[in-house]
Amino acid sequence: MASVSNCGNTGKPEILVLGIGNTLLSDEGIGVHALRQLEAEFSSRDDLHFIDGGTLGFILSGPIASTRHLIVIDAAQLDASPGTVRVFVDADMDRFVGYGRSSAHEIGLTDLMHVAHLTGNLPERRALIGIQPAHIGLGERPTPAVADALPNICDAVRHLIGEWQS
Repeated sequence: MASVSNCGNTGKPEILVLGIGNTLLSDEGIGVHALRQLEAEFSSRDDLHFIDGGTLGFILSGPIASTRHLIVIDAAQLDASPGTVRVFVDADMDRFVGYGRSSAHEIGLTDLMHVAHLTGNLPERRALIGIQPAHIGLGERPTPAVADALPNICDAVRHLIGEWQS
């Protein structure tokens, strides 16, 4: 797992950026590809924490519970053109994730958010940046449509960071 140091005044990282996906399954890995780009850009910031969530697991419930703000980047079924980026914030994220959309991951984001909610550790602010995949199958790189969306994904994360810290 990749990470940058944490901690603001509360002892909790101000913002956790979680990239999810399997980089061996083409567009499925876009969350991790975006995370790596953002982590390099923000490496000097101690108020941000970056985690390569890979294909998830309950081990991520700890970092989610210990952050004030959460940004998740993941391939998502948006019923849109490949490479479409949509941002779901707070209640919109809760609704989208709550639909129990199918996940290629061992433990879905739905499960992790339910654990956070049930334990009283749901981050104050949370967002899902979902990217419509074109292809999920063997391949180490995203398809061109999804790769072309990388700047939009990173812009959405930068926007949320700026908004949440103002």
